[in-house]
Amino acid sequence: MQPITIALIIVSYFLVLVLVSFFIGRKEVNDNSAFFKANKQSPWYLVAFGMIGASLSGVTFISVPGWVENSQFSYMQVVLGYIVGYFVIATVLMPLYYRLNLTSIYTYLESRFGYYSYKTGASFFIVSRIVGASFRLFLVANVLQIVLFDALGVEFWQTVTITILLIWLYTFKSGIKTIVWTDTLQTLFMLIALGVTFYSVGDALQLDSNSIFNYISESKLSKTFFFDDYKSSQYFWKQFISGAFIAIVMTGLDQDMMQKNLTCRSLKDAQKNIFWFTIVLTIVNFIFLCLGLLLTNYAQQNGIDAHKDDLFPVLAQNHLGTGIFIFFLLGLIAAAYSSADSALTSLTTSFSIDILDIEKKYDERKQVKIRKQIHILFSFVLVLVIIAFKYLIKDASVISKLFTFAGYTYGPLLGLYSFGLFTNWSVKDKFVPIIAILSPILTYLISISSTIYSYFFENLDNCNSTKWQCATEFASENYYQFGFELLLINGLLTFIGLILIRSQKN
Repeated sequence: MQPITIALIIVSYFLVLVLVSFFIGRKEVNDNSAFFKANKQSPWYLVAFGMIGASLSGVTFISVPGWVENSQFSYMQVVLGYIVGYFVIATVLMPLYYRLNLTSIYTYLESRFGYYSYKTGASFFIVSRIVGASFRLFLVANVLQIVLFDALGVEFWQTVTITILLIWLYTFKSGIKTIVWTDTLQTLFMLIALGVTFYSVGDALQLDSNSIFNYISESKLSKTFFFDDYKSSQYFWKQFISGAFIAIVMTGLDQDMMQKNLTCRSLKDAQKNIFWFTIVLTIVNFIFLCLGLLLTNYAQQNGIDAHKDDLFPVLAQNHLGTGIFIFFLLGLIAAAYSSADSALTSLTTSFSIDILDIEKKYDERKQVKIRKQIHILFSFVLVLVIIAFKYLIKDASVISKLFTFAGYTYGPLLGLYSFGLFTNWSVKDKFVPIIAILSPILTYLISISSTIYSYFFENLDNCNSTKWQCATEFASENYYQFGFELLLINGLLTFIGLILIRSQKN
């Protein structure tokens, strides 16, 4: 496909989003109510549908199909855990947020613990969301750079700048109100891309609608439940329980995801939204895994050397035809930018309300002015961080670790909210930031403990590589492997730390 054709498709896609933004925001009064809360008038079914795209980022769109070759369908164990987590969100967290009429969910920490706890929770979210959103956009921008912009002579920094500018353009006026609608549209594009690709790959494997699911169920790659080895990172209970807590912290304690839910007209609508969102998300994740199985088998049958994150892009671009490649691009862009636009809006919201306290310090006119400035500021921040990933941190493994590090920041939020909801104790508020910083550090040390043990205590004389590499390989084969449950450890350490700084007053 000619690069100019691809460029026209992408421009047309963003033009649709900008037009939607224009029609949504043209009657809006110039205040923050629509930007932060969508005037609390969002239809719950639009929020539920749009959250699918926001939950399934471009990383998921590329990575989940690529996991099947090595991990089979073990990811469904995590997804089943999500169901429990979303139940907790709907029955515990959502009633709390609606009762307190929150714009930023971290305001709860101030009323429960105090000023420093409040700022700590918001700061951890901001750091995590900047790194996480930048990492997701970096991966997608790299794909677009390879398939399009290199051929057009456009530099990577220009690609990133234009991308963020377009996101700013359709979110700058109405913020979350626009995103509720644009995310619905982008989720639709993503699901169409998924469905068309699934059908086309099945057809290429000569499978019809009656035989395709029998083919999947009989494949060794479709093994879903792993109860054999508790040391393995794929062990069922580790992934299931971790999935529940991942959903709680990365949706229920995340301003990005909760801001959409808080735009619903009532608590009842928000709970219906979570219920239907859970059902659809579970089905969509399962179809992504099924697609991964079909793509893997297609690559193996045709002698195509494509694995992991390269599997879907390589097959779509070079082997499945022009039509599939177009749908792949649309699906990838939709998944990536439905996550990025809400990240930019939630960062603007949290920094404006939680860090600058604009609702307490300024009149409405000044609040709007500051919010617009913060929105531009975070647009620049995202551009700079993504470019830094490309030009300053060229080691892909380091970038991946930065993304993993961002995940560590949710542990303190889990500990803080658990302590606040399930105890009536007060804490010495000024010490909370110290606890929140120490907990992820201790969690990381625990995660590498088996490697350190093997390094110091096992005989590595026959090692043909570096001792650290041999120690790592030995640890992965002989010692307990930490996975998603590190989040639980992180939250528990924070909880214990809060007990240690418990105040005498209740």
